[in-house]
Amino acid sequence: MKNKIKILIFLLTSLVAVSNIFAAGGNRTGTAGAQELIIPVGPRGIAMGTGNVANSFGIEALYWNPAGAATLEHSVDIMFSHMNYIADIGVEYGAVATNIEGFGTLAFTLKSIAVGDIPITTTTNPDGTGATFSPQFITAGLTYAKQLTERIAVGFTANYLSETIDKVSTGGVAFNAGVVYKDLGDIPGLNCGVVLSNIGPKMTFSGSGLLVLSNQTDLARGPAYTSLNAAAFDLPSSFQIGLAYKPVIDEVNSLQFAGTFQNNNFSGDEYKLGAEYGYDNMFFVRGGYSLSPKSQDPDYIYGFTAGAGINYSLQGVALKIDYAFRAVKYIGDNQVFSIQLGF
Repeated sequence: MKNKIKILIFLLTSLVAVSNIFAAGGNRTGTAGAQELIIPVGPRGIAMGTGNVANSFGIEALYWNPAGAATLEHSVDIMFSHMNYIADIGVEYGAVATNIEGFGTLAFTLKSIAVGDIPITTTTNPDGTGATFSPQFITAGLTYAKQLTERIAVGFTANYLSETIDKVSTGGVAFNAGVVYKDLGDIPGLNCGVVLSNIGPKMTFSGSGLLVLSNQTDLARGPAYTSLNAAAFDLPSSFQIGLAYKPVIDEVNSLQFAGTFQNNNFSGDEYKLGAEYGYDNMFFVRGGYSLSPKSQDPDYIYGFTAGAGINYSLQGVALKIDYAFRAVKYIGDNQVFSIQLGF
């Protein structure tokens, strides 16, 4: 009972905090930086409409809700994924998680955005100077999750961000916190999840790319370099609360549904719906849809999602292969592949 009261206090505190942090949601659309933080990873969650706050567990939960990582299926799990993002941009992701008895789950993640080479242009060489630069965006995360009771799990993630664009760079930290409550209202299979994502200080670019050659005509000295001060930018913070339900069918067939409400500090609210059918815990088919009150607005580009997955055990090693498709307007659809190994 005491643990249930603690989790209720946590949920209420989170909601109160969100009312202050996200009060300006939508009023500053497009002004946040560090957009690599909101690029989803994990085909299962993407295929289910990116709404897996309450029904994502194990290593795949590290992005969606760190609390779900408390339920690790094996002593050590490893995951690799690749996403075909937009404009030939690739998103590479890797994670390793281990369950330490009596302590909890520790996990390390690494996400890299591969943009490729971009020609350098100037006012005098608008067609290119012949040189190129390659932006680099790397996010490294450390997660701790623990199962407090049979029903309650909590998780925390600290991410370090590194961004380099030609001759300027920046670094920063972002924090995520989540909780999962299983069998809500004593209803078997009904879960609730809450997540606060990307909370952290502002970031600022610096470097030699911000040096400008200035000529002081009113002083008795030659041209000198002056450093420009780049404006600081906020992180794309968000708050999510979701429900998931897995009814009991039989030992062979499984079905579950998930829904999530997401409030973003720098864009409109989103509603995410997803479903998954599983056969003999071996083959899975998934589908989902995300929408917002501005779904008819050309600025909202996401919609239908779908995917499939296979689970297989090979000589004591658990193997999972998943695929997801996400329809994206104007800039090209996303495709995601992943492989998981459990030992």
